[in-house]
Parts: sequence; structure tokens; C-alpha cells
Amino acid sequence: MFFHLFKKSVHVYSVNTHCSIEEKWVYSHGYRPGQAMMLWKRMYGNNIWAQHVDELEGLNKDFKKMLNENAEFKALALKEIRTASDGTRKILFTLDDGLVIETVVIPCDRGRTTVCVSSQVGCAMNCQFCYTGRMGLRRHLTAAEIAEQAVSARRLLTDEVGSITNVVFMGMGEPLHNIDNVIKAANIMVDEQGLQFSPRKVTVSTSGLVPQLKRFLHESNCALAVSLNATTDEVRNWIMPINRKYKLDLLLQTLQEELRLKKNYKVLFEYVMLEGINDSDGDAERLIELVKGIPCKINLISFNPHSGSFFRPTKEERMIEFRNTIARAGLTVFLRLSRGDDQMAACGQLGKPGTIQAPLLRVPQQFQMTIGGSS
Repeated sequence: MFFHLFKKSVHVYSVNTHCSIEEKWVYSHGYRPGQAMMLWKRMYGNNIWAQHVDELEGLNKDFKKMLNENAEFKALALKEIRTASDGTRKILFTLDDGLVIETVVIPCDRGRTTVCVSSQVGCAMNCQFCYTGRMGLRRHLTAAEIAEQAVSARRLLTDEVGSITNVVFMGMGEPLHNIDNVIKAANIMVDEQGLQFSPRKVTVSTSGLVPQLKRFLHESNCALAVSLNATTDEVRNWIMPINRKYKLDLLLQTLQEELRLKKNYKVLFEYVMLEGINDSDGDAERLIELVKGIPCKINLISFNPHSGSFFRPTKEERMIEFRNTIARAGLTVFLRLSRGDDQMAACGQLGKPGTIQAPLLRVPQQFQMTIGGSS
């Protein structure tokens, strides 16, 4: 649980033990530890989602007075909601320090509505196809700021879009670069006394930070997505610089070894398709070989253009051919077309780079004609 920010700058949270830390804080102020669980349920459980002391109904009057004097609720400040033509909503929140984060809610006709949460302001990974990566990293989000995105999405949009059933950590930032706070926030989301999402419906994505990936698989039961996006180190070194530290062989070998220890668990491989870069027949065949022996599903994702990018999306008919090649090998593979791109709410479009931006990397010689000679 979080009392979003105590005046003495003490952050209070629960990790599996529900209210152990909160109970100590409550007890230190002269109240029964059980009051901590009651407070937790009013903030994260029972569809109350209190964001102000006045909304904490049913709590002891003196206890509420103590909270008012010693704790300060720091819910996210709503700045704007933008609605795309396909019904996708992009929510802009202003943080205490004036920085802005973006959260996306994606309705689906099949009764599934997903909230896509951010884990950082900006991102340090500098993936060349990602608009957020142009920002560089401004700061990590706290666990409270991450969890509050799901809480606020429920409060703001449940009446419009129905129940929010899934959470994906695929917004701004590299989640495993902020692993402590991401694991804490994910625990709140799946807690049976908290937001009550199924662990299988909370997915944390990574560009491939291998040590943190291993830790996540050991400490969390939530789903894992790995943003792969290339089938050779040469290409991945360029479009995803993290590959220069953690090569494809190491990443995939680690997954193979770790998933042997987890029963009925499949990793989701995300593959953003870039025309002429990673969408050839050879890429499809290499992808099949790379994931061999790893329990997985594969999402082929349409690239979403943005200003300053020289990549182009793979044409739909080519994506279908690529998918069919992979499916014929017996792998589970899906096409994921753009959602919310007319409001810059689609995958890889979040954020607002400033005047100082992360550098564009040198284009390998073999691709310079493909992207029109840009370098």
C-alpha cells in the first residue's frame, strides 16, 4: 500500500506481506495495525480507490485526523484525455515536479480492455524506432505513481469503456530499468486485497536487461514480454543499443534456462516490423530458429511513424506473409495493428522530446539505401 507521500518523505508500500510496513507506521502513531489494512482496501480494493482523506469512509475519525496531519495523498493530477478515432484513450498526468506521463486505455470488442502504464518519464534505452526514446531518461516513477495510473484509469474510464481487465507495462520507459518500483506496483495490481488483476493479465515488457529479467522471473508471477525486433546482432545493435551489452544469444539462452523452472509459463516476444530492415523471408526463418526451445507467443507489431523517424511500417500484406511463415513452423503468432495512432497513443509514440534529444545512431551501410541515405 501507498499513502502516496508522507510529509516526512517516507514511502510506505506492501510487497506480498500486505501491510507489514504500513502496520508499523500506523502502530507508531498509536493505532491498531488493522487500521492499515482498512486504509489499504479503501485505496486499492473494493472499487473505492480513494484519492483524498475525505473519501476514506468507514475509518475511525481520530485515525483520519492523524492521516490528515501526518500523511499527504499524492494522486496523479489529470491534465488531459485524448480520444482516438478507434476509441483508444490517451491520458496525460502531471506529476508533483511538473513532468508529464502518458497512460493509454485500449478497449477491445472481445470484452478485454487494457491499460498501458508508464514506468519512467522518458527512457534511457534509445531504441531508434521509439519516440519515447528521443526524450532520454528524465526520472524513474515511484511505485505509487505507477500503480496510480491503473487506479486512475479505472476511476476515470470504467463507465465509458467497461471493466479494465489487463495491464501492460509498455508505456513510457524501460520497466526493468526501474525494477524495484515496477515489482512493487505489479504486486499491488495483483494483490487479492488490492486491484485484483490476474498475474497472467499483468504483462511487464523489457528490451532485454538480462540480470533484471532473471530477477523479475524469480520474484514475480506476472507475465513477461521481450521486445526482440531483430534477428541478428548487427541489426539489433543499431535499432536497440541495449543489445551491445546483452547480445541475442545471451538474452535467449537466459530465457530458455529460466523458463525451464516455471511451469505453464510463456514469454511474449514483441517484434516491431520495419520495412526493409527486419521483415525479410530470412528474418522470418531466423526468428523461428532463435525462439526454438523457448515456450512463447509472438506479436508482430506494426511500426507507428512519428516525427524525426526515418523508418517505414511494413505493409500489411508483407506482415501477413511473415506471420504465415512463422505459423507454419508451429509457433503461436499474432498480428497487432496500430491502435490510437491518430492521437500519438500507439506503441512507440508516447512522450514529448525536448530540445535536447537522444542521438540517432549511424545507419549500417546495408540499410542506407532502404531508408533513403539517412545516417
